[in-house]
Amino acid sequence: MTNDGTIDRPRAARSAARRQHLLLTARNLFVEKGFHQTGVAQIANASGIAVGQIYRDFANKEAIIAAICEADLSGWLQEEVLEAAVAAGDSKAIRDWIERVAIEEPSKEDRRLMCDLLAEVGRNPIIADINRKVDERLNTSLEAALVSLAPGTTKQQRATMMDFILSISWGMVARMELYPYREHETLRRYVRSLLRQEIAALGR
Repeated sequence: MTNDGTIDRPRAARSAARRQHLLLTARNLFVEKGFHQTGVAQIANASGIAVGQIYRDFANKEAIIAAICEADLSGWLQEEVLEAAVAAGDSKAIRDWIERVAIEEPSKEDRRLMCDLLAEVGRNPIIADINRKVDERLNTSLEAALVSLAPGTTKQQRATMMDFILSISWGMVARMELYPYREHETLRRYVRSLLRQEIAALGR
């Protein structure tokens, strides 16, 4: 804000650009070294942003991780796509959304971050809380998708299907990370067919 109460737009733009640069730099370091091996001092050195400024923007390293997870989750979930499909009653678009969440091949960088986040959940309570919030948001979207496709199902039936979908998703990520040299498309086609059968059965 300026003295007359108006927004200092150039300053706000610089602040947003600095934050974006910091998050991109931190993300690259996390991919390369992992969360556990990357500290704020390293992020400061790589980004050219002073440690003091980083702490003015983020309370700690975990807050940086949370911001990265938020941005990645928003891009991956595409909640607005699902919301539009549900509002239009577009069953095919809803099924396509579920299949993308379950079996889409993430980039090597995304896989590294996902696996590192999973490893940190068991030893860092702040990361565990970030994961819990991600899980809640993902389950909210999946619940909306399944209610639209199969409104007559019970909450327990939907919960089981959501667990199934997320198990597939994490399993595919782990397989691609563990065996990057293998061919995965055949398995992906099989899993897609199985998932379609289970979703169709849920609606009956």
